[in-house]
Amino acid sequence: MSTKEFSFSDHSHRRFNPLTRAWVLCSPHRAKRPWLGQVEETLADQRPEYDPKCYLCPGNTRATGAQNDQYTSTYVFTNDYAAVHSKQPECSPSALVQVAGDSSKASELFQVESTCGQCKVVCFSPRHDLTLPELPLDDICRIVHAWQDIYTDLSADHSIEYVQIFENKGAMMGCSNPHPHGQVWALSEVPSEPAKEIDSFKAFRNKHAENPCLLCTYVEAEVGNAAISATANRIVAQNDSFVALVPFWALWPFETMVVAKSHLSDITKLSANQTRDLAAVLKELTCRYDNIFQCSFPYSMGLHQSPTASHPDSNCCHFHMHFYPPLLRSATVRKFLVGFEMMAEPQRDLTAEQAASRLRAQSQVHYKQSVKS
Repeated sequence: MSTKEFSFSDHSHRRFNPLTRAWVLCSPHRAKRPWLGQVEETLADQRPEYDPKCYLCPGNTRATGAQNDQYTSTYVFTNDYAAVHSKQPECSPSALVQVAGDSSKASELFQVESTCGQCKVVCFSPRHDLTLPELPLDDICRIVHAWQDIYTDLSADHSIEYVQIFENKGAMMGCSNPHPHGQVWALSEVPSEPAKEIDSFKAFRNKHAENPCLLCTYVEAEVGNAAISATANRIVAQNDSFVALVPFWALWPFETMVVAKSHLSDITKLSANQTRDLAAVLKELTCRYDNIFQCSFPYSMGLHQSPTASHPDSNCCHFHMHFYPPLLRSATVRKFLVGFEMMAEPQRDLTAEQAASRLRAQSQVHYKQSVKS
C-alpha cells in the first residue's frame, strides 16, 4: 500500500450495500479516461400531444384489437402481452424430465417452479408528450393514487405474493412505446432482489433492537451527514416526508433512492400530505435528471415495499424507490455492465458524492421551461 493519504475522489475502493449485502468497486480515476466506445443516437424529444399511431393514446386501438378508453387522467389496463398469467398448470415431474432428464441429481440441479400472476400497464396521463418531470404535481399525485389502488387490489388476491410497480423510461432502457407509462407485475412468489432486501431488513432488526429498521437508521444518518459535512452530502432533494439521495453504495452513475423519512411498510400507508410530498420529490428528482444533459433522461425505476399489504414480513419493510439511470458522461454515452462486472462484482467510476453534487447543481425548473421563458 502507498504512504499517500487516501482520497475518495482519486483512489479505488469498495463500498458495501447493506440492502443486498454485496460490494461495489468504485474507481473514480477511471472517469478521466478517453472514450472511443459506443455512442448512442440522440432522439429528438419532440412528440405530439396525441399520436394516432400510438397504442397507448386515448381512444386508440392496441395491437391486439382492444380499444383504449377516451381517458382524461391516469389509465390502467391489463397488459396484452403479460409476462405471467393468472392461471396455468403446475410443472409436473414428467414435464421436468423432458428438459432435465431423469438422473438422480435432477431434483437438485434442475429446479423449476410454475409461476402465475398478473401484469398491468399504467398510462401516466393522456398526453403523449409529457414525461413525469413535465407533468403538473396534481397529475403525479393521481399516478401515486393509481399505484395505491393497484397495490390494494392485487394484495387482496390470495394467489399474489408480490407486487412490483416500475417504469422503464426511454428506448435505452427497453421501453417499447414512448407514451409515458409504467407497469405492474404481480407474482405468486417474492422475486430474488426484493427477497434479498427483506432478508437484510430482518437481519438488521434482529441485531439492533433499539433501532430496528435499516432504512430508518440509514436516512437518519444521511440527513445528519448532509447537515454537517459537504463532503458526505449525498442528498439530492428532500421535503417533510421523503428524501431523494444517491446511496453510498450506488452502482449506476446517477443512481438514486427515494426513501420515506418515517417507517411506512407500503404505499397505502401514506397520508394525503405524504402522498403529495412523494409526488413533489419525484417531480424534482426527475427534473434534475433531465437537466443534467438536457435530454429526456432514461432510467428504470421501481417501488420496493412490503411484498403485499398483508405479507408476514410487512413490519420489517420500509417503503422506498430505486432509480437506475444508465447515462454516464453525456446524453449519448452510457455505462455498460460487462467484463469484470459480470464475472466478479459491479464497478462504477463517479463516486456517490460526485454524482449527488452534480444532481444538486441542476435547476428545479425543467430545461424545456427555461428555453420557453
